[in-house]
Amino acid sequence: MWLLPLLEEINIRDMQELGFELTAEDVYSINNSSLKDAIVIFGPGCTGEIVSDQGLLFTNHHCGYDEIQNHSTVDHDYLRDGFWAYSREEELPNPDLEVRFLKRIEIITDQILRELSDQMNEEDRRSKIRELSKEITGEAEEDGKYEALVKSFFEGNKYYLFVYEVYKDVRLVGAPPSSIGKFGYDTDNWEWPRHTGDFSIFRVYTAPDGSPAEYAPENIPLKPDYYLPISLGGVEKGDFTMILGFPGRTHRYLSSYGIEETMTNINDVRVLVRGARQEILLEDMLADDAVRINYATKYSRSSNYWKYSIGQNKGLRDLDILSKKRKEEEKFMQWAREDSARNVKYGNILRRMEEIYDKRESDDYNFQLIEEAFFRATELINYITDFHYLYVLLLTGEEKAEDIDEEIQKLRKLTDDFFQEYHLPTDKKVAKAMFKLYYDHSKVNQRPDIYSIIGKKYKGNFDKFVDKLFLKTFFTDKDKVLAFLQNPKTDVLIKDPGFIAGNSIVRKYFEEYGILDNYDLELDKLKRLYIKGRMEMNPGVNFYPDANFTMRLTYGTVDDYSPRDAVHFDYYTRLKGVLEKEDSTDYEFVVPKKLKGLYNTKDFGRYGAEDMMPVCFITNNDITGGNSGSPVLNAKGELIGLAFDGNWEAMSSDIAYEPGLQRCICVDIRYVLFIIEKFAGDMRIIEELEILN
Repeated sequence: MWLLPLLEEINIRDMQELGFELTAEDVYSINNSSLKDAIVIFGPGCTGEIVSDQGLLFTNHHCGYDEIQNHSTVDHDYLRDGFWAYSREEELPNPDLEVRFLKRIEIITDQILRELSDQMNEEDRRSKIRELSKEITGEAEEDGKYEALVKSFFEGNKYYLFVYEVYKDVRLVGAPPSSIGKFGYDTDNWEWPRHTGDFSIFRVYTAPDGSPAEYAPENIPLKPDYYLPISLGGVEKGDFTMILGFPGRTHRYLSSYGIEETMTNINDVRVLVRGARQEILLEDMLADDAVRINYATKYSRSSNYWKYSIGQNKGLRDLDILSKKRKEEEKFMQWAREDSARNVKYGNILRRMEEIYDKRESDDYNFQLIEEAFFRATELINYITDFHYLYVLLLTGEEKAEDIDEEIQKLRKLTDDFFQEYHLPTDKKVAKAMFKLYYDHSKVNQRPDIYSIIGKKYKGNFDKFVDKLFLKTFFTDKDKVLAFLQNPKTDVLIKDPGFIAGNSIVRKYFEEYGILDNYDLELDKLKRLYIKGRMEMNPGVNFYPDANFTMRLTYGTVDDYSPRDAVHFDYYTRLKGVLEKEDSTDYEFVVPKKLKGLYNTKDFGRYGAEDMMPVCFITNNDITGGNSGSPVLNAKGELIGLAFDGNWEAMSSDIAYEPGLQRCICVDIRYVLFIIEKFAGDMRIIEELEILN
């Protein structure tokens, strides 16, 4: 996951030896158009790429899933049936969707570090970094023309400035039905072989003068600085591949103690809570199409990282990562002890880390349990907790009138969004399960005080408590909430059973957060010194920073793999495999009738031959969440696929990268074009693309 400004210095020769035919300047340039100008942050957490001179954008189906769902109804079910705009007028606006183009990256390490000192405590250090970052970004944003972010790397040892241009008129152009775009659903998620057409299509619009603008009918398609040509050349084993995108978060310098905490407090809690909730959601979704549409995105987001957590823990155990980390740490401590100055600086780091992780274990577990059970799982409680800040402001009186008005406006928007996709009967079932689950897995002295009320007033009967809460609270009624916001009073809130429960939970949550933040202050320093020491210990190694949702480049090759004895996985899949997986009784593996017809007649057009219609392929590129939708490029910088997943055997990769096992799963661009042309018949899109044979 390499940084683009350093390609010439660190990577380009290695890339060219693997077959890359371009230069570092072709990838990243400030003064000229380059590949990076076609890559965008899509929405809050994905990658997309511009593929035409009219601002057409490709990303994954699961990245556009929220927008597809928002436009879906029981009568117009675009999740089930797909959506295709056969004219510009049919393209659908998405009010909350934005894309960000990276304009430039600046190395600002010296600007930050020269203002810091070893004598600063960590709280003062944080404050100074925020102050400096605000000054630097304020200047870079040029009075609102751009959006700028300062990001730390290597746990605060280096700093970079990222400057973006934000476009807010992004319209849905096309999406296959979920039976193609999510074929395999949870069963195939994080698995290879894969047969999923995971793509969707959008278009970026601008004001008539070409500047970024909110949605308006008179807006025109973006004229991009660069767009990606598409190759139909396909892939062979050993072919060079490169991916540009925005990987979200990795923790590859995490200590063994941090890994243990991740496994037990994050992953185990996530698996426990989400598994219980998902059973309830899925039952209601399969019984009612309206519920299925409303909860499609919620279920998908939940189940994705539920399965990820299962796989990550399995991978960490199977690969014995803890033992490997401890050997690495022992080697570091031996190196530190060999020199008295180093021993003073680094010799106590890991022992102190271990002490802190031990002390915070119980509070961190409770924090994760509250977050998963109430803030992520129980929708009504999570919604009610958003009124906590308004309650605090109301207590302060008239001197906060302006802040109160601003908060009321936010809560009105939140209320509209909340009730648009809310199903009370389902959430009530979840609430009953979550209040009981939290009780069963928490310590008496760490529970929110609402549990004392449940014990005394309801004799520990969680079903009875939840029934009464949902019956009596005004937060289940949108009109009543909006009426309250017309003239909000603390007296109303403190008498409402929903607010009493939510306020109790949010107070305990922030109590735990404060405890953990105090531990984190020292951990931040220890982590920073640990990485600094490791770099000092290995002066000849080119370290790459952990992912932090900034643009990175990964390069490698198309490659098969053998995950275990007597098992070998080829590097590509075909449409034949879709039909082999078909199960008309299982929604995960339903195959559209038209797709079967195209296969049976071998009507693949220029995208396949005989029985060979490619669907997906794998590479050894290094990706993680956030890379979803990233372009997979060949040696000439031409688009050959879209990255959308990783493989089960390498689920440990966010913590420990295993190049022999890790594979990036990509949908072949030929399958994307085949679905657009032959399945959807949308030649307007095909004719807009620059397709190279």
